[in-house]
Amino acid sequence: MIRFLAEQAGTGAESTRQAVGFPTLFVLIVLGSLVPVVPTGALVSGAAVVAFHDAEPFSLAVVFGVASLAAFIGDVVLYWLGYRGVRSRNGSRWLERLRARAEPERLESAQRKLDEHGVAVLVLSRLVPAGRIPVMVACLLAEMPLRRFVRGDVPACLAWAAAYQLIGIVGGSLFSEPWEGVALAVGLTLLISLTPQLVRRVRQERV
Repeated sequence: MIRFLAEQAGTGAESTRQAVGFPTLFVLIVLGSLVPVVPTGALVSGAAVVAFHDAEPFSLAVVFGVASLAAFIGDVVLYWLGYRGVRSRNGSRWLERLRARAEPERLESAQRKLDEHGVAVLVLSRLVPAGRIPVMVACLLAEMPLRRFVRGDVPACLAWAAAYQLIGIVGGSLFSEPWEGVALAVGLTLLISLTPQLVRRVRQERV
């Protein structure tokens, strides 16, 4: 993924549609929302760097729109799959997978925040690394209707896309070569995503 963005960034001032490939960006973000194999934040930041250096006037706006929509669709599909398990007597493998991905401490914290702040906590969950799944599981266990989840997830996805696009814009503004900005932006987003794991590991070693 990183190599692909770096290679595309080297194409210079071609249109972002050709350089990044909006359909590919869309599919990868949807996939990354469903299964934890694609670093979606890094994708958005890398695409934003290429868009920043592009001659097309609305490239950044299109990247923002594609990223927001793809993240929203991925979230809604994943929640719908989990909600089917909540409503079923036998549950579902999707619900069990989601619960397995939510650490007990984070899930407990997410449930408290959901009780205190309602769907507004969805916005924070999208911005905090590794915060999305625990909050989604908390919503499922509370049997939050899909319609209510959708209302909270719209601003969450918009805020998420804006935050990671801002990282890409900063990275793109620091270097004259797009590939350098892509490398910096992707590195920053990966560091952000790995920080919670590093913190937990340090705490475990101290204990």
